[in-house]
Amino acid sequence: MTTNSAPRLAHREISALPRSTRPLLLAGAFAGPLFYLSALVQMLTRPGFDIRIHPLSQLSTGDFGWIQILTFVLVGLGLICLAVGHRRVVTDGLGRAAIPVLITISGAGFIAAGLFPQDPANGFPLGVADGPAAEPTWHAVIHMAAAIVAFTVLAVAAVIALIRAIRERRAVAAIGSGIVAIALLAPVAPDIASIQVAITGLFAFGWCTATALSLLKSPRVSR
Repeated sequence: MTTNSAPRLAHREISALPRSTRPLLLAGAFAGPLFYLSALVQMLTRPGFDIRIHPLSQLSTGDFGWIQILTFVLVGLGLICLAVGHRRVVTDGLGRAAIPVLITISGAGFIAAGLFPQDPANGFPLGVADGPAAEPTWHAVIHMAAAIVAFTVLAVAAVIALIRAIRERRAVAAIGSGIVAIALLAPVAPDIASIQVAITGLFAFGWCTATALSLLKSPRVSR
């Protein structure tokens, strides 16, 4: 899923960036793997959780919900770091300003999704009645809205990266960004919603990781 959103820099543009740029991009690269590593460990260790029924966001509920809340916040901060690094490395061409802004909004959305957790439902955490919550709480509504915004703006960023890659004749990057955009914009099927959203997240965070790794290859980033 390589996206390689970094431009092909001319020799005259290879000027050194602040030393903090590399750590920022590394934080962005590790945001996605952190989210799914944390989720996987929780899925395997928290009784009653079933990905076929419960969205990953529901891990934010119960006595150990703070782990998923913290995961959301750290991932959001990682995406904001990626946005800052992107803005420093990509200084010209389509998306040089828009993509970092969109990634920042996405990061803020994931932070909000963590701070405003989902409701307990469908028998999770253990002791909760089966079936959906009778009426969503205000923080669950904010959570869902924040998650929708976070994924949607990443889809827009992927579309911009797709157009940029086409203009620069980078076929692999164009195909990768196109697949990601389609995955993020696809309608959610209610019967498999929790699984589909989890897979959608893989595409979203995979794109962010690929983008960060691509930017790390820029000759402007100090080794």
